Amino acid sequence: MNILIVEDDDSIRNVLQSYLINEGWTVHTSEDGNDALQKIYNFKFDLLLLDLMIPGVSGEEICKQIRKFSNIPIIMITSKAQEMDTINGLNLGADDYITKPFRMKEVIARIRAIQRRMNMFPVNNQTVMRFNRGNLVINFESKEVYVNSKPANLTITEFKLLSVLVKNPNKLYTRQELSYEVQGYRDIGDGRTTDTHIKNIRKKIEEDHKNPVYIVTKIGGGYKFSYHSDEGF
Repeated sequence: MNILIVEDDDSIRNVLQSYLINEGWTVHTSEDGNDALQKIYNFKFDLLLLDLMIPGVSGEEICKQIRKFSNIPIIMITSKAQEMDTINGLNLGADDYITKPFRMKEVIARIRAIQRRMNMFPVNNQTVMRFNRGNLVINFESKEVYVNSKPANLTITEFKLLSVLVKNPNKLYTRQELSYEVQGYRDIGDGRTTDTHIKNIRKKIEEDHKNPVYIVTKIGGGYKFSYHSDEGF
């Protein structure tokens, strides 16, 4: 696994680099946003650990730029601990969010959870599934989603979340169940993280995200995927 750490604090960057190398991963580092963007444009990384408060181009802007051309998993690491900061980070396209101070075991666990999402198996042995007369196409091998023949550009986390729902159409999942299936741990908060991911998916795949037809909500219950594949199961 090829990881880029973007962090301007020398001590934090060095500790992260040491632990990740010890896990057997290839690690690159950057101290500011401008250098980070150049490396991202010129090299292929499997995951990005991104501090938000860095010199040059901000972490938020880096995330927005990356999402224009790549679904590389992004874990934001920041001292901003307010809930809205987390939601804003997810809305920008982050897959996960860790606040400082953090434990290295937590960082490693989050990275391994994303690895599992990247190595998921095709649903029901189907590599490609089509819905709504082909208006929505999900390719489980390439981990890409197309809406009206155009790429929806889901993040890895968003793709895994959609895949979990698609696997069992009309099955109602609670927020805690989805968090466990996708993140690898149960959301102990009020479910806002899962809600934010769902909202972002709807904006990308629904014709009218305020009146969704694919991912529907049961108030007080959770979410379910309401469409059946054009090919059937």
